[in-house]
Amino acid sequence: MNFFKKIFGVSTESKEPTEEEKKAEEKKNFDILKYDGVKALKVNQSAYAIECFSHALEIKEDSEIRDYLSRAYMAIGELSKAYDQLQKLSESHPDNIEIFIRMAHVAYMMEDYTVMSTACEKALMIDKDSVRALYLYAKACVGTDDTTNAVAMLSKAIIVDPEYADAYLLRGEVLLGDGQLDEADNDAGFLLDKYPDNEDILMLKAKIESARGNSGEAIGLFSKVIDANPFNAEAYRLRGELRLQTGDETTGKADLDYAAELAAADAEQGEGVEEKVKEAYSNVNPLGL
Repeated sequence: MNFFKKIFGVSTESKEPTEEEKKAEEKKNFDILKYDGVKALKVNQSAYAIECFSHALEIKEDSEIRDYLSRAYMAIGELSKAYDQLQKLSESHPDNIEIFIRMAHVAYMMEDYTVMSTACEKALMIDKDSVRALYLYAKACVGTDDTTNAVAMLSKAIIVDPEYADAYLLRGEVLLGDGQLDEADNDAGFLLDKYPDNEDILMLKAKIESARGNSGEAIGLFSKVIDANPFNAEAYRLRGELRLQTGDETTGKADLDYAAELAAADAEQGEGVEEKVKEAYSNVNPLGL
């Protein structure tokens, strides 16, 4: 045995490392794993980042590492695993609203609106006037067809922040879906005064005019939407349907054909799912742990 130790350059008199040496080695390994994981995450090598962060957590519990690990799981679409990491973070940091906001975003991507509502409720227990939590709670209510509470949450968010454009837009869309056209138009009008060329606001106004039966005005507004975004398949489809209804078969059919092409291209690229992930990931802020 001693012979082999000598061959491999291991001293026969090597001693067991002390506790201090073991701790120093663990700290060094932890720091290396953390550094490599963060570096990998920044260059979109998420699978390797997950390995690094997971091994680091085997060495010791660390909230910052769990934060990074949740982001890495989000980046590869492993949403339930990302949520599990955030759940563990929330248990150790129950007063950190950013964790619950992130949990709500992830639940939204999973289309689990019950879990999303719970995360929003916990965020609002920390700050009852958090406009982000109120807005996300409204989106969860929309997901469960709870129009009344969705409007209530958005209205409260607007009271807290009268310039919160996203809340006006979502409230307008909810009111439109509920057939409250005048109320929806109030929100659309407020937004158009401030953002006259915004694609989403123009789309809301176009749908309102279409629902009112003002086909000519709606067609003009859908055209403005298309000017803002030439790849908006829904705008082409809705404009095409209105053109057909008004007897303009040639341009109506052309709109519908092009809308179908755009929708097929989006489906092939999986853009809907990708955009959802990008939307939530772009809303991820450092937790400040």
